[in-house]
Amino acid sequence: MWIVIGVLFLVILFLTYRTSSLTGNAVAGNSGKLDTTGWTDNEKMNYEMHGTIPARLPGKVSASSGTGMVGGC
Repeated sequence: MWIVIGVLFLVILFLTYRTSSLTGNAVAGNSGKLDTTGWTDNEKMNYEMHGTIPARLPGKVSASSGTGMVGGC
């Protein structure tokens, strides 16, 4: 039983490290944040509260291939 717990612990550590090393595609530089210059106040609020990215942005995923949400609700 202790071996299983140890293996699960190592898997969790690995997945945590792997998740923390991922980077997004729509980031400004290496800051890890989206570049929201030029966004309206409503678009900023929708991104902060719901994770939705404005449809007018270049490189935006089309609605037919997903919801366009960053984190999802």
